[in-house]
Amino acid sequence: MAESFDVSQAQRERLAFLELRAYFTGELRRSDIEARFGIKPAAASRDLAIYRDIAPGNLEYDQASRCHRPARDFKPVFQFNPDRVLAWLLQGFGDGLDLGLKPAAPCEGPGQLTKPDFEVLGAITRSMCAKRAVRITYLSLSSGPRRREIVPIALADNGLRWHVRAFDRDRQRFGDFVLTRIEKVEELHDEPAEHELLQADEQWSRIVEMELVPHPGVKQPKAIEADYGMRDGALRIKARAALAGYLLRRWSVDASPDHRLAPASHHLWLRNTQTLYGVESASLAPGRAAPEQPN
Repeated sequence: MAESFDVSQAQRERLAFLELRAYFTGELRRSDIEARFGIKPAAASRDLAIYRDIAPGNLEYDQASRCHRPARDFKPVFQFNPDRVLAWLLQGFGDGLDLGLKPAAPCEGPGQLTKPDFEVLGAITRSMCAKRAVRITYLSLSSGPRRREIVPIALADNGLRWHVRAFDRDRQRFGDFVLTRIEKVEELHDEPAEHELLQADEQWSRIVEMELVPHPGVKQPKAIEADYGMRDGALRIKARAALAGYLLRRWSVDASPDHRLAPASHHLWLRNTQTLYGVESASLAPGRAAPEQPN
C-alpha cells in the first residue's frame, strides 16, 4: 500500500491525486499535477516515478496522446472516501483522499445510504471523458435486469443518490440512470452521434429560474425566510431543467399552482409555477403530476 512508503504528506496528497485522476478520468498528464499543486515539472516527474515504483502495473503510457492511462488490471493503492471522490467529481477540486485529519469543529451529517461501486463509477466517468458509449446491465424497477446501450454525458446528485445522465439508445432519448443499479459496464468504441452528446440534451442545457417563498399556509413566514436567507420574502434559484424536479422534491417544495399541500410538511411554495412548463423532471415535484417510475 502507498501508505507504507516514506513520503511527506504533501507528496502523498499529490500521489493520491495522480491516482484519482488517472482512474476516474482515464488519462493523466504531468501538467495536471503541476497545475493542481503549483509545482515544477521536475517535481511532477518525480511523483510519477514514485507512483510507478509503488504500483508498477497501474499506468500505461499512451504515445499517441502523450498521457498516462490506467492499465486493464489497475488496482487503486489509496483508500479513497466515497463522499470525497463524488465531491471531487461534482465540484472539480479536492483530492478525494481521506487524510484522517481532525476537523476544525465537530460536524456531522445524515450521510448517504447508497454508495456507488467504484469499478462502475470509474468506467462511466472514463467513457464520459472520452465521449464513448457503453453497454450496461441495468436493474430497472419496471423490467428488472436488462442490457442497455447508453452514452454517458454527466453525473448528477439528487440529494439522495447519484445518477448518470445519458442518451438511451433503446428509447432514443436522454434519461437518468441510478448508478447503484448499474451492474456491468462495457465500453464501446463507436463514435457517438451529435444528437447523443451533451450539447444535444435540451433539458440539461435549459436553465430554469424558480422563486421559492414561504408556503402561504405557514403561520410564521418570517421564520422560513430566516431559514433560507430570503430577500424580499423570496429565494430565487436557478437549476437545470433536468434537475429542477429533483431539487423541488428534495426540499419538499409545494409546486402546485394553488399551494394545496400541507404547510406542516411543505414549508416552501414555488410561486412562479409556470416556469416548469416543458420541464420533464417537473413530474417529480410535490404537487405536480404523479411521478413516473425512474429508469
